[in-house]
Amino acid sequence: MSLKPSAIAVVVVLALTNAVSYAQVPGGAATASPELVGALAKELGSTPKQAEGAAGSLFSLAKTRLNPADWSKVAGAVPGMDGLLKAAPAVAANTNAASGAAGLSALTGVAGVGGLATVANSFSKLGLKPEMIAKAVPVLTNFVGKAGGTDVGQLLAGALK
Repeated sequence: MSLKPSAIAVVVVLALTNAVSYAQVPGGAATASPELVGALAKELGSTPKQAEGAAGSLFSLAKTRLNPADWSKVAGAVPGMDGLLKAAPAVAANTNAASGAAGLSALTGVAGVGGLATVANSFSKLGLKPEMIAKAVPVLTNFVGKAGGTDVGQLLAGALK
């Protein structure tokens, strides 16, 4: 059986296209917002999958705290936001959030931890320590600030306090 050169070229192009789309993350899985996930994984010392879930958890919290117009600005600054939000692990609502808030605040160094109790639970499900929230927030806010402008970065920072 012999293949025509044009058929071989099509196969090579398809193979290269597939390889490029999966080259964004070590381990072969494509990720939402590769630049942000890469920076976050480096800062946390985590896998890209853990970083993707961590970003999604924090962005999910911000989405609940921002009005729709402000959330739209933040979401617009992050390519692949829908994928990041979907990467956040599902967690049950924490009925003891208030009682654990003081301890979580001490661990994370982040004030206003009512919603962060849920994020801490997400981080735990991802195999990350809750105190890593304090390392993750500046990475996200800096990325959003560079991509969407200082004002948009400040919107996110305010939502994650």
